[in-house]
Amino acid sequence: MRVSFEFSPPKTPEAEESLWQAIRRLEPLGPSFVSVTYGAGGSTRERTHRTVKRMLDETSLAPAAHLTCVGASQAEVDEVVRDYWESGIRHIVALRGDPPGSIGGAYEPRPDGYANATELTAAIAKIAPFEISVGLYPQVHPESPGTQHDIDVLKAKVDAGATRAITQFFFDTDAFLRFTDQVRKAGVTIPISPGIMPVSNFKGLQRMAGPCGIPIPPWLANLFDGLDNDPDTRRLIACSVAAEMCARLEEEGFSDFHFYTLNRADLVYALCRVLGVREPTPAPSEAAA
Repeated sequence: MRVSFEFSPPKTPEAEESLWQAIRRLEPLGPSFVSVTYGAGGSTRERTHRTVKRMLDETSLAPAAHLTCVGASQAEVDEVVRDYWESGIRHIVALRGDPPGSIGGAYEPRPDGYANATELTAAIAKIAPFEISVGLYPQVHPESPGTQHDIDVLKAKVDAGATRAITQFFFDTDAFLRFTDQVRKAGVTIPISPGIMPVSNFKGLQRMAGPCGIPIPPWLANLFDGLDNDPDTRRLIACSVAAEMCARLEEEGFSDFHFYTLNRADLVYALCRVLGVREPTPAPSEAAA
C-alpha cells in the first residue's frame, strides 16, 4: 500500500509550527509524495512555493506543488512552473481553481490565462517533464452536467499529459467504485488515488463538503450525532470510518491512498498504522552485528 498526504501553506507563525510538527510526524511513514495546496485565485502562491521548497531542502519527502490557472496570465503561470522546475520540484497538481471569494459561484476564466485544468496540464507538460496529478470528482463535479462529462474531461487531461488522478474526498464507497469502473471502461489507465478525509469535526466537514457538492450520507451524520462535546469519541469514529473505507478499497484493488491531513498528523498517523503503513525498521549497526 502506498500513501500520500496533502498539506496547506500556513498563514501564521503558530500555524507554521503546527504544520511542521505534522510533517515531521508523518515523514517517517515514507509517503509516495506530499502535496501543498494553492489558495483561491493564487492567493497563497508565495507561501505554497516557500513550503514546498522547504520540504525539498529539509526533509526526505517528495513534494508536489498545487497550481491553478485562476488570477494569473499564461505567462505568469508559466513562470511559476519554470521556477518550480529550477527549484527541483518534479511534481505538480494541476487544478483549475476558484477565484477569491467565489466558492460555489460561477467560474470566469481570465481572458489572458489558461481556461481550465486541461489547458494548464498541457502547458506544464510542454515546459518540463513533470509528473502531473489532476483532480477528479467521483460523485460529479458541481458544475458538470453529469458523469460522462467528467470522464471526458479526465480523458482530455490525460491526453494533455496528466499522469495521475487524485479524487476529491467522498464517503459513498459503492458510488466511488461504480464511477471508477466507468472510468476504466472508458480507457483511462493512469493511477487513481482515492482522496480520504478522516475528519472528527462533523460541522467542519459539512462546511467543506457543501460548496463541493459532496454528499454526506445519513449514516455518517448519525455516527457523530450528540458528540459535539466529546472530541475523543469523534476522533475514534473518524479513524474507524476511514480505515473501513480504505480496507474495502484495498479489497477492490486500490493501493494508493491520498489523505487530506488538514495540517494535523494524529488521525492520519493512526490510520496509516491501522493499514499497515509504518516507519521502516532501522537496520542493525555494524557494531551490533
